[in-house]
Amino acid sequence: MTESLLTVDELQIELVTDNGIVRAVDGVSFDIAPGETVCIIGESGSGKSTTAMGVLGLLPDDLAVLSGRARWKGTDILGDDKALRKIRGADIALIPQDPMTALSPVHTVGSQLREAIHHSGVRGKSAQTTRAVELLDQVHIVNPADQLNRYPHQLSGGMLQRVLIACALAADPDLIVADEPTSALDVTVQASILDLMLELQERTGIGMLLITHDLGVARLMSDRIHVMKSGRFVESGDAQSMVRNPQNAYTKKLLDAVPQLGTWSGAPADQGVPA
Repeated sequence: MTESLLTVDELQIELVTDNGIVRAVDGVSFDIAPGETVCIIGESGSGKSTTAMGVLGLLPDDLAVLSGRARWKGTDILGDDKALRKIRGADIALIPQDPMTALSPVHTVGSQLREAIHHSGVRGKSAQTTRAVELLDQVHIVNPADQLNRYPHQLSGGMLQRVLIACALAADPDLIVADEPTSALDVTVQASILDLMLELQERTGIGMLLITHDLGVARLMSDRIHVMKSGRFVESGDAQSMVRNPQNAYTKKLLDAVPQLGTWSGAPADQGVPA
């Protein structure tokens, strides 16, 4: 068997509120193999992003890991700040949810991408710029050298998300954590970003932990899906089998929420949606 990149066992995370302590993540377990995409899906507040940030050691002050284990290539990293700093951004990279808040508005795209490249070990501005152009070209940004001098507000949301993907790829990581990578984008741009992520994964063999609320995205992107509700996994399994034959009522509700092309009320059943 292929050794897992990341193995999480019985992770528990607590949230401190004005009304007391809430179990935000309640004993979840999962693993990700090289080249595999594992998806955690659920509604807002279900604990899916908290799970990922807990593993990466990026929780806000009101959240804390209570117990559990997270092993990176067999080494326990949960709560080990020194180990996490070594692998975070290098072996494991993050694609944040909103590119407009993830990128600094007062620095150019090039300076921010060069910073990520610097942390990957490339020294010298010339070498970093060359690498930055290569990365922007990999994510299909037209005229990449020209885009380095632009500020985030001068680029579209889709282009900014491509910049974040380029930043994540700077250190050639083995695993990418993609936290709702298309939720801030319109539908047509979402499709192009998802196609790009699939292309990059096919080319590089990178593993992926995908966080989403959209079962349609999960079905397209994932090998395995964990459905999360109120801090727990209520159903887990092969992506295609789960979509075809969901066993949990909550999974069925998520599936029913995926928009479908169908009939409109004033048309015959075989006429479909009007043009």
